[in-house]
Amino acid sequence: MKIEDVRRTARAMPLTNPSYPPPPYRFYDREYIIITYRTDPEALRRVVPEPLELPPGDALVHYEFIRMPDSTGFGDYTESGQVIPVRFQGVDGGYVHSMYLDDDGPIAGGREIWGFPKKLATPKISHEGDVIVGTLHYGSSLCALASVGYKHSIIAPEPIIESMKRPSFLIKIVPDVDGRKPRVLELVRYYLEDINLKGAWSSPGALELYSHVMADVASLPVREVVKALHYKADLTLGLGEVVHDYLA
Repeated sequence: MKIEDVRRTARAMPLTNPSYPPPPYRFYDREYIIITYRTDPEALRRVVPEPLELPPGDALVHYEFIRMPDSTGFGDYTESGQVIPVRFQGVDGGYVHSMYLDDDGPIAGGREIWGFPKKLATPKISHEGDVIVGTLHYGSSLCALASVGYKHSIIAPEPIIESMKRPSFLIKIVPDVDGRKPRVLELVRYYLEDINLKGAWSSPGALELYSHVMADVASLPVREVVKALHYKADLTLGLGEVVHDYLA
């Protein structure tokens, strides 16, 4: 393969057989279970990177279980993790702190394109009669357990759509070949696009997090559950833009 061929064809790794197709990625019937809880303010300050800022008031975390049964390019998978409310240049958004999922394509694509903090694990959403149960296992270890009542109250779509349209932020890290320092270290912003909300409900919820060395969701401990939401939507995952280069 000639040098010009490498330059022309290189899109993702591996060079001649990438782990995922090119974007855009459209998601159909994406199901969210989101439990908002209060945590320790000092724990949040340890993990949220500048120039992001924590908003004044409660120290909140959104713990998410997301079922994605039909996504172009990435297939059928489930995801779980934590998003922290933040502000950037006066605009409210969310910092994606942790993500665990069960499909190689979106792990590779999410990390390489945007910088999503994705790890391989086993999240699951189960509908069990009048309760929805979310679990996250890392190997045989239970790391997160959520339970939410099944569609107790229909809620207006406008606040959900507004929250989905807010920017999200990631730290993209690509290590240099010496493995000791980053070659890329950027704050990335992205948006969800073309949102079609199909239904939204609120219910009582409970959440327990368990310590694990490789799935450290419990490092942001649950002090009080604030609310639990359940909604379904079609959407497109927008591509990212670099808003801060830590190496510049």
